[in-house]
Amino acid sequence: MNSSNPRIKAAFARTAGRTALIPYVTAGDPSVLATPLLMHALVKAGADVLELGIPFSDPMADGPVIQRAAERAIKRGVGLRNVLEMVAQFRQDDTTTPVVLMGYANPIERMGQEAFVQQASKAGVDGVLVVDYPPEEIVNFAAQLGVAQIDPIFLLAPTSTQARIQQVARVAKGYVYYVSLKGVTGAGNIDTVDVAQRLAQIRKHVTIPVGVGFGIRDADSAKRLGEHADAVVIGSKLIETMEQSVARSEQAGLSAADTDAAAIKAAADWLDGIHQVLRKQA
Repeated sequence: MNSSNPRIKAAFARTAGRTALIPYVTAGDPSVLATPLLMHALVKAGADVLELGIPFSDPMADGPVIQRAAERAIKRGVGLRNVLEMVAQFRQDDTTTPVVLMGYANPIERMGQEAFVQQASKAGVDGVLVVDYPPEEIVNFAAQLGVAQIDPIFLLAPTSTQARIQQVARVAKGYVYYVSLKGVTGAGNIDTVDVAQRLAQIRKHVTIPVGVGFGIRDADSAKRLGEHADAVVIGSKLIETMEQSVARSEQAGLSAADTDAAAIKAAADWLDGIHQVLRKQA
């Protein structure tokens, strides 16, 4: 397995023969205190790897649901250092589940690549997916991540050329995230046949696991894609489920703590339904 990170390598070894489940949530949403609790709840609901979004003011690849989550987190003052603190808190009780940070270059550049790698390693981060770091421009950053045993993870899309796939194959570790459709997160309908064909092309060059995301909104779409992918990545619908729970809780006059608890339960219950479907495929 082409992974310098032992937790990611072990996670995909455990899921051999079935599709891995990778939920995405935005750090600081529904609240700062709730995020580590949410991460633990998602693991109990079947998550094999956790993707934790770094809030950013201009999330170019994200649709309206994740944009709203980032805006809520930013209003709470959540920045990259806070995200790393949340990972460190999660690690106090979970030393097994991989945590991948997903975000944009600006917060990392502001902290400094070297400082970021050091702090991420100390916090217990296992992988980093930076949407606007193209593979040809992060040779030094990837080398620093490698020393810290943090996997650089990359996106591939329906528009990715063979040359780009080969570039990603040379530097990616852990897994590759295939964007199942053109557009932003949570948009459109997935063409399963097209995804299967594209995954076959990608696997001619990429030897590490390939996860699929950006349009999985229910158990049926997760099941159909799980028949072809090594992992399914779910974000927008999960966050939307929490968002709706928060709205209901606020209308009912629940306290902030009870609202967070309700949102966490809603997310975990929804993810558990997806997990049960994927388990039946094994």
